[in-house]
Amino acid sequence: MAKHKGGEFPGVSRNWQRGKLRWRFKKHVNGVKVIDAYIDHPYGSTEFKAAYEALLRGAEKPVFSTAVFGTVGWIIEQFMGDAQYLNASDSRRNTLRREFDWLKQQAGTWPLDDIRTRHVEHLMGMKTGPTAANTVRKNLSTLFNFGIRKEWLTVNPAKKAMTRKENDTGYHTWTEEEISRFLDTFGAGTKPRLAMLLVLSTGAARQDVIRLGWQNVKNGRISYRRGKTGQAADLPILPELWAELDRLPRNVMLFLHHGAGHAYKPESFANWFKDQCTAAGLPHCSTHGLRKAGATRLAEHGATEFEIMAFLAHKTPHEAATYTKAAGRARLADGGMSKLPSFTKLQGNSDVQDTETMGK
Repeated sequence: MAKHKGGEFPGVSRNWQRGKLRWRFKKHVNGVKVIDAYIDHPYGSTEFKAAYEALLRGAEKPVFSTAVFGTVGWIIEQFMGDAQYLNASDSRRNTLRREFDWLKQQAGTWPLDDIRTRHVEHLMGMKTGPTAANTVRKNLSTLFNFGIRKEWLTVNPAKKAMTRKENDTGYHTWTEEEISRFLDTFGAGTKPRLAMLLVLSTGAARQDVIRLGWQNVKNGRISYRRGKTGQAADLPILPELWAELDRLPRNVMLFLHHGAGHAYKPESFANWFKDQCTAAGLPHCSTHGLRKAGATRLAEHGATEFEIMAFLAHKTPHEAATYTKAAGRARLADGGMSKLPSFTKLQGNSDVQDTETMGK
């Protein structure tokens, strides 16, 4: 087997295997082999160079790239072959793939070394709404940090880009009146009612609630592992949810399904539920807002951050703190205003004053 080393691409050797020419790359550090991979592209071609550069800079295997080396499109394709992307949940990878496709269309040919903060802000400005703009910044920052980790880049120009002010509450949180309206619209034994109570009572995200079935129920409790975080949730089944579950046959795998027991996809379930919200006169409501309503209920009844974290199957209490802080502010306001003399008079007055009386 003839070999050729050195030349324009140090570390590459020529290997003939069953009559086929392959190029083998080996990289050693302090005499220890750390990378051993084949590059199956014509020697010296654009694809060969991209694969070689990726291996040279630390990739465990060459990632085929249709983009020019050193561009935004190229680093996206390298990132999608990295463990940071591959270890994410299916739903997260699907979301990133869509967002990266947009970046490729707008800036795929841009050389990474030429991108400055103003270019990042220009891309952010192409999106409608602060959340979408900030997502562009976040994704570019992720790519640049990935490049820094791989020692391909030294700076992250997205880091200094100005973030857009977002609505602190994000998705609309269902009010108790909206919950009652939905339940009044869809009576006992209906699928919309079951779907609502499953999300509201378990805090399950759309990708998790569509997988729930009798296999998740035992001894009056419902348990599952959240797809996004990998965290386990183990919750008591509230009476209103049990009343709906008890109507379901025990021989059907999924609580929520369409057709002949076919499972929903997360997106199709969310679209279906959105249609039910619209039918109930609540077009601004969503499944995610229903999860928030469940967490808000807990906070308003004194649940701790860790208790809400367990309900939502989060890894940390950071997000749960937003609910306890909001509920805490209301209680603090009540406590503070109760010290006012006029508050005592208000409490003693059984008649509720309307705006006309108060204005006189």
